[in-house]
Amino acid sequence: MITSVPIRFLKIEHDGFHLLIKTQINGKSASILIDTGASKTVFDKERLAKLIKTELIREHDRLSTGLGTTNMQSHQAVIKKFKLGDLVVENYMSVALDLSHVNETYARLGYKPIDGVLGSDILKEYKAVIDYEKKILKLKFSKKK
Repeated sequence: MITSVPIRFLKIEHDGFHLLIKTQINGKSASILIDTGASKTVFDKERLAKLIKTELIREHDRLSTGLGTTNMQSHQAVIKKFKLGDLVVENYMSVALDLSHVNETYARLGYKPIDGVLGSDILKEYKAVIDYEKKILKLKFSKKK
């Protein structure tokens, strides 16, 4: 099956854009950036705590890099139901980081905060195609029996 998730283009500076999609985490709406350069999907620790039970977020013994910062403490959390269009990823082992620097920049630009960043782990797994003309993210998956 193929699901199509609408993309919203957020203007960054005068000629750049970020790609934003709406998802659901455990039945609650979440805003996620698409980042083909991110190796793994990550979530903002503070915002994730509002979407899942906080006791499910545990400190991880590894530091993470990227997202315009130096090393930062990472956390792990199991998301019971991560929904992207018609695709439902169950028991997704996620990484949670402090993305406040991203959300502070978004606030200065007049945008709402993001809940996370969709990275290459999910994009590759579900053979993602970004259709810029139609403004959709296509994901391929097998239908559950």
